[in-house]
Amino acid sequence: MKQKTTTIKNRAGIHARPAALIVQTASQFESNIFLEKDTEKINAKSIMGIITLGASYKTDIIVSAEGSDEEEAVEAIAALFEKKFEEE
Repeated sequence: MKQKTTTIKNRAGIHARPAALIVQTASQFESNIFLEKDTEKINAKSIMGIITLGASYKTDIIVSAEGSDEEEAVEAIAALFEKKFEEE
């Protein structure tokens, strides 16, 4: 299992558009990918799960993956957070 902690840097937090980008990116990988906030752990391939996570600006998120392409998956998802989901 590979994991990485990242912070939400876009002021709007995770809403429909960033959630869709996460799902699109996660779906390109074979690995099981998860996002964790506090005690909640959700499937990164579930748009409803991501939206109900309620992640806002400056929230720390743990991105984790388990599978054959876990390292690439974690890096790809973390990169979306680093680029502020290309919103700013």
